[in-house]
Amino acid sequence: MYPCHRLTPAPHSRRSFLRQAGCGFGAVALAALWAQDPSRGAESSAASSDPLAPKSPHHAPRAKNVIFLYMDGGPSQVDTFDPKPLLNERNGQPFAMKIEPTQFNNNGNTLGCPWKFSQHGESGLPVSELFPHVAKHADKLAVIRSMTSQFPEHTSANYFLHTGTGIQGRPSMGAWFGYGLGSECRDLPGFVVVNGGLVPPGGLDNFNSGFLPASYQGSIFTADNPPVANIVRQEATDRLQRNKLALLGQLDEQVRERLGRVDPVESAIANYELAYRMQAAVPDLMELSGETAATQEMYGFAAKTKGTASFARQCLLARRLIERGVRFVELTCPSVGHDRWDQHSNLRGGHEDNARAVDQPIGALLQDLSQRGLLDETLVVWSGEFGRTPFAQGSDGRDHNPFGFSLWLAGGGIKGGTIYGATDEFGYKVVENKAEIHDLHATMLHLLGLDHTRVTFRFAGRDMRLTDVHGHVIREVIS
Repeated sequence: MYPCHRLTPAPHSRRSFLRQAGCGFGAVALAALWAQDPSRGAESSAASSDPLAPKSPHHAPRAKNVIFLYMDGGPSQVDTFDPKPLLNERNGQPFAMKIEPTQFNNNGNTLGCPWKFSQHGESGLPVSELFPHVAKHADKLAVIRSMTSQFPEHTSANYFLHTGTGIQGRPSMGAWFGYGLGSECRDLPGFVVVNGGLVPPGGLDNFNSGFLPASYQGSIFTADNPPVANIVRQEATDRLQRNKLALLGQLDEQVRERLGRVDPVESAIANYELAYRMQAAVPDLMELSGETAATQEMYGFAAKTKGTASFARQCLLARRLIERGVRFVELTCPSVGHDRWDQHSNLRGGHEDNARAVDQPIGALLQDLSQRGLLDETLVVWSGEFGRTPFAQGSDGRDHNPFGFSLWLAGGGIKGGTIYGATDEFGYKVVENKAEIHDLHATMLHLLGLDHTRVTFRFAGRDMRLTDVHGHVIREVIS
């Protein structure tokens, strides 16, 4: 007799042993203990069957949802939200500070800012003329001028911004938010990425679930209708489609009996059911006829500048997603015909094109959320993966700068009209209240009611978290 090598022996996990031993009463006891375990918060037996079921936060949240406006490529801090008059005074002169190793070698002289800054709102927050629409909401913004990154090149810096680690394969922050809090929407994913047309360096792994269950990974939408492929069923009737799903369920149950409850099977089942429910939810999501002409005009639907109308649809779609309870929405940059914010040359033309594409829609989003009473419960974050140098690359560009850059937050729990941290007189390096991406993540989690040190997942023999062993809440920007 020779063994059959086509059969996979079923491993006996603790759950499968309890299910089979003693007529299954051990599994009943385990299920009861699982549901009653107070350390799991709201992760009851009901939540375990639905990975996106809402879960209780650790403390009273200030926000319920996140809209992350990802400015791919790295906007220049000294040309947007961190004015440095000395740059213009010494424009064209040799740079006065020691220059750290940069991405490229053709470093030039000090490069002044081509745009004027003005103070806005009661707070007098300085904003570049690149952002006239965002500037109207200066009193809603908390600008962090002292953010740093550990990586000077796009791919690793993108992973770091999104996952808290500069390597491929870790869970995105949107996945962590879904894991920690679930979602308040049963008919749409808990983490949605609205792709403007340019996938960032590092690819879709920026939005992956990593070692977390697959149900938490980002779902890629577009602003077009329909936003995802295959949303219309191919079967002639709903009954036929349900029959197919029932068959898949039976096959999956057989695998469950062999292997126990393992994530690839559990997540596949959850995703089948979610995809089925999305067939009804997505058409309603994309039905914009109920939006007034004034709303569409405010966002810039009819704008003729490159990328503006596309990003306008993205921003309006983000509002509609969080209205339906989607936990985390990320928007990527639209195409403006050349590199995103990554202006190694043609700084003036490149930054103006990118700013025109996003400024009006972002201003409208802040206005729309505020008018609808949604801004108080929605955290809006605007950031790139790093900043840019105050000295020229070549004659008219700026290289990557991870040593000090600006981002802003608005909405749920944020103290508007606030500036946190500072860079030196050239805007090159942080000199006051240095912040790290881990601190940004810790602050975002805190505002949604989560202690970043307690949002953990056991993997590779240790409790992993978004902030690793780092991160402090930046309380100075919290109201």
